[in-house]
Amino acid sequence: MSAVADEIWAILRGISETNRELAESHKQFKEEHNAFKEDHKAFREAQLETERIIKELQRETAREIKEVNKSIGRLTNRLGEFVEEAVRPAAVKLFRECGIDVHEVQQNIVVKRDGEGLEIDLLVVNDKDAVAIECKSNLSIDDVNEHLERLEKIKRLIPRYKENRILGAVAGMIIPENVAMYAIRKGLYVIGQNGDHLELRNEPSFAAKVW
Repeated sequence: MSAVADEIWAILRGISETNRELAESHKQFKEEHNAFKEDHKAFREAQLETERIIKELQRETAREIKEVNKSIGRLTNRLGEFVEEAVRPAAVKLFRECGIDVHEVQQNIVVKRDGEGLEIDLLVVNDKDAVAIECKSNLSIDDVNEHLERLEKIKRLIPRYKENRILGAVAGMIIPENVAMYAIRKGLYVIGQNGDHLELRNEPSFAAKVW
């Protein structure tokens, strides 16, 4: 009977020890779980702060880019105005030299008629000819194409030139060679800088398109 009792007490002590170990393990697990929760909370807070900083930097970068684009736009407009002011006094001389006896320069023409609009930087005229000049700081093929569309509108939107020969010209501070050749192929005069003076880039045999 004593041996059985001893065996039972041994089993009970084993169960008690197991329960104690389980309790310790549970306590340790709970502590580790709480620590993990604290770490996760700190990590999440750090993540949210990082996201906030990134968004703030993105907003600031976008604002700075917008300001730079505005500055570039203003500078581009000023350079275009500079080209226009340089071409205006030279235009009559340049076209007279190639046989177009113009005598008047009109500047910054703005027309609105029947829902359409038209803006011309310079218009050099005589009694039978009108040369519309588009001035750019850095001339592109898109600028040439836009001017071709502009030339199509002149007689319709400015009826007083209905009986005139309408000719076109483009001028630029910078004119890439491929752009100059494209404009010439389209029948436009090309006015570019050569040292400290302006010149027509067209050959003497050039035949301008008439609108």
